[in-house]
Amino acid sequence: MSELPVFVLTGPTGVGKSDWAIRLAEEAPIQIVSVDSALVYRGLDIGAAKPSRAVRERIPHELIDICDPTESYSAGRFVTDALAAIEQIHARRRVPLLVGGTMLYIRALLHGLAPLPQASAQLRTLLDERAAREGWPALHAELSRLDPAAATRIAPNDSQRIQRALEVCYTTGRPISELQRATVSPLAGLRLKYWVLAPKERSVLHERLATRFRAMMVAGFLDEVRGLHERADLTARHPSMRSVGYRQLWAHLDGEYALEEAEQRGIFATRQLAKRQLTWLRGEKGAHWLDAEGGQTSWNRDVRHELRELGL
Repeated sequence: MSELPVFVLTGPTGVGKSDWAIRLAEEAPIQIVSVDSALVYRGLDIGAAKPSRAVRERIPHELIDICDPTESYSAGRFVTDALAAIEQIHARRRVPLLVGGTMLYIRALLHGLAPLPQASAQLRTLLDERAAREGWPALHAELSRLDPAAATRIAPNDSQRIQRALEVCYTTGRPISELQRATVSPLAGLRLKYWVLAPKERSVLHERLATRFRAMMVAGFLDEVRGLHERADLTARHPSMRSVGYRQLWAHLDGEYALEEAEQRGIFATRQLAKRQLTWLRGEKGAHWLDAEGGQTSWNRDVRHELRELGL
């Protein structure tokens, strides 16, 4: 095991995690490892708020642009990739800074992955068909009966996680929450420092998310999704296209609703994502909370001081 630590900086979407990480990386011997389920996909750039190629050439980022949008990228694969990146960064006498807001990945790193069954295409098709008839809230209600603990953490319209939780229940006969509790962190034995970047006022974050979404539209987000939509091998069912913003614009291109409504739905979905992230993070123990509206200079200073004490 390396004597060097692992740093984690997480928080709700749009709060400024990447900007904080990049500024720190300019001043300290750290290397950024992305913890974001959209950034792994090539071609998801504007809507995923991916750091520009110029920034990444100057400040290297791990686990960005490693998959085609037609691929499925799981939490298990993320843990494998992240652990390999951590080992390589430590070998270079640098400290990995894992940055992102995909809570499933954060949970897998901090608490471990349960030995869950592989996905069943047949069962997922059946669940998709049921959802088309009854709606995802109805399937969420069923999950509430089968696994109340999981249902509490999962939003009634979070189709991907509802589907997976029901799939595990049906396949194993045991709640996914029970299986997840009996796990060990892959980071066990490593020194971990864990920060949550969050706004003092949720209304400030909400306005910031709306402004950011509109700026993405001006920057060509719709054209980006249109290019993906035109691919013959990509559908709305692929996990990459379930990402917030992409899902709503894809539905607009399918003719389900007007562009203005797609924008409003995208903003609402982004705010709901931030709410779920904050709810989960408030239940985490051991994290140091940082004020997103200030304190970056002192955080940088404190981290640099800690690294100097390690001889870095």
